[in-house]
Amino acid sequence: MAVIVKYVVERNGEEKMTFTSKAEADAYDKMLDMADELFELLGNSEIITDEGQQEELSMFLAKNKDEVLYALGAKRKPAPKKPKVEAVPDAEESDAA
Repeated sequence: MAVIVKYVVERNGEEKMTFTSKAEADAYDKMLDMADELFELLGNSEIITDEGQQEELSMFLAKNKDEVLYALGAKRKPAPKKPKVEAVPDAEESDAA
């Protein structure tokens, strides 16, 4: 018999998601905390009056936290990685072999 450890993220008595690693569960819980805070912020703005849209937008922004921080200038985008270029042997070198 195998023993399987599961980490369950629960909100208001409702199971939201199950994970096999504590780190993933903590990250998801943190994302839900951000979404809750964003939901309140959007509610205070009176721009979005539909609660369903407000919830969807707050979840979207929380899931895309890094891009939001880049847009706000609070975080810099990482420099693009340059592709590795492999040396190609000269035709003369391959003929000599």
